[in-house]
Amino acid sequence: MGYHVIDPDTVEPTPDRPCVQRALGDVAGLENVALNLYEVEPGEQIPLAYHYHDDQEEVFYVESGELHVETPEGEKVVPEDNVLVVEPDSPQRAFVPDAAEETVRTLVLGAPSVDDVHAYDPES
Repeated sequence: MGYHVIDPDTVEPTPDRPCVQRALGDVAGLENVALNLYEVEPGEQIPLAYHYHDDQEEVFYVESGELHVETPEGEKVVPEDNVLVVEPDSPQRAFVPDAAEETVRTLVLGAPSVDDVHAYDPES
């Protein structure tokens, strides 16, 4: 058996990301699920690109602020204390608009923990 208590503020941010990403799943040694805490300032986005996954399901819990998500069907807004579920093969780009007045803090879970990401071109 294994148990982990992690203070997210002690986890160093992942370098070269468009916002602050703290890889909590890596610190805990998780193998089957990716778990990340994001702190997104106005004008920043979470992913490196507008993208989709073949098999991975993603769950975004918005702890504070209001997360915006670009999809082929239009923009979705996820308010504080709400959850967005993204199924496989569903393109998305999570961001905080330039005009926003606060940082968004969101916990994101992805399972299975696989590297199956593909860039999505909305023009194609």
